[in-house]
Amino acid sequence: MTTNTLKQIEKLNTIGASLSKEKDRSKLLEMILLGAKEITNADAGTLYLIENNSLKFEIIRTDSLNFAMGGTTNKPISLPPIPLNDPSGKPNLQNISAYAAVKDEIVNIPDAYNARGFDFKGIKAYDIQNNYRSTSFLTIPMKNHENQIIGVLQLINRISNETENVVAFSLADQKLANSLASQAAVAISHFTLVENLRELLEKFIEVIAAAIDDKSPYTGGHCRRVPEIASMMAQSINDTSSGKFKDTVFSEQELYEIKIAALLHDCGKITTPVHVVDKATKLETIFDRMAIIDQRIESLIKDAKIALLELKIDCTNVSVIEEAEASYKSFEQQLKKDHTFLRNCNLGSEFMSDELINEINRIATYHWTDSNGESHPLINEDELMNLCIRKGTLNDDERKVINHHIMMTQNMLEALPFPRHLQNVPEIAGNHHERMDGKGYPNGVKASSLSIQARMMCIADVFEALTAVDRPYKKPMKLSTVLNILGKMTQESHLDPDIFQVFVSEGTYLTYANLYLNQEQIDEVDTRLIPGYTANP
Repeated sequence: MTTNTLKQIEKLNTIGASLSKEKDRSKLLEMILLGAKEITNADAGTLYLIENNSLKFEIIRTDSLNFAMGGTTNKPISLPPIPLNDPSGKPNLQNISAYAAVKDEIVNIPDAYNARGFDFKGIKAYDIQNNYRSTSFLTIPMKNHENQIIGVLQLINRISNETENVVAFSLADQKLANSLASQAAVAISHFTLVENLRELLEKFIEVIAAAIDDKSPYTGGHCRRVPEIASMMAQSINDTSSGKFKDTVFSEQELYEIKIAALLHDCGKITTPVHVVDKATKLETIFDRMAIIDQRIESLIKDAKIALLELKIDCTNVSVIEEAEASYKSFEQQLKKDHTFLRNCNLGSEFMSDELINEINRIATYHWTDSNGESHPLINEDELMNLCIRKGTLNDDERKVINHHIMMTQNMLEALPFPRHLQNVPEIAGNHHERMDGKGYPNGVKASSLSIQARMMCIADVFEALTAVDRPYKKPMKLSTVLNILGKMTQESHLDPDIFQVFVSEGTYLTYANLYLNQEQIDEVDTRLIPGYTANP
């Protein structure tokens, strides 16, 4: 075995080891062709991959012409794919590359211009156009570990080490190139498999997120928008040159992990009852029970009017009748006023003070009479409890049901065998309802026990909820109002102040707003007035 052959084998081993490590598809394909050219000392070469029963050009190189297309060159290859079958459906045996793929044979031609059985018209036209002479060809089918041919490796014009002239590819060249082609086919198939599995995982996650959003018409899009905010925040931390995170840089894998975690952050809601998720008013169950109270109030007014009419029939005392009419009008006006008040309370759009709750309790003392003559409170115990909800539309039991989704999220994600580069997904997704002071849920952990990514998710989730245009219990907020609320939440140790600092200083909020908010929500923001934010710290 010659010294040159030993060097070729050593180079082959080096290339083979490198193929298994490469994560970029273009670089991988380029490495294969350049490696094959190097170990055979070929001047030119082409790498094809089979796609739609054709050979698609992936990489083209000709050193003597300084010609390079495909791969990392950013120069697209405009040449049409080579069909593996002719128009009649028969195997395309005229083209040397197609022949190698169809027949699963290595084709070694010393001189294309003297070869028979193949159509080299295209090659000859290329030679004339570029003042080149394509002479020796080594065309090798690329077969993976499943014995499938996935492409073709073609090398052109072997350069003699001694004379620097073009010579035929030797048997040793053929064996080495074939060995590399086999390793390359396995590496490409492995890369494709990994990419397909990654795409499958992403699509599956997106389907789950879409299913959760579609479960409720009022939160549709939340699981799709939070990942956008979280990804923007992570990039902002990468870009910031000041503050606590000036030296923090998320890798591509970490950015991908954040995206996946954000897509899955509410996956536990798949177990949450729809009537709780969709509870738009305090009295809503299958329907809004305010309609029942409406009917009771109408019944009260009707009964009072009947009583007045009966009095008029039976009584001849004018002053008594006038007093009764005045009393009826006063009662009717007060009841209508109370009715409007109850309907407003039912919306859950404002905080219920003790004064407002006392007013509800007063109204609850009214009684109405059913068709059987039985008397009932205008508002029953369950209705009263729901109308007195201090904030929002959910009572304590319903809020526990909603909060349970985060525990389910953690349980579901921790049960999945995430690959190493996604192993932090459960922690990031499962802690987006924690608080920096440890008063959050489900675990009540403080900021020191939360990753930066999890703390980012806390802000992303709240920011999306406040700016969302599809919530039934509130109107879309303006940007300045949302930032004011977020700022106060940082002061109250609910959200991370350092991450919020970057969120504002890097303009992340505005980038998202310009893409996803209604134009009327994007008002002028004076960052100097935002609580908890320090301009130019």
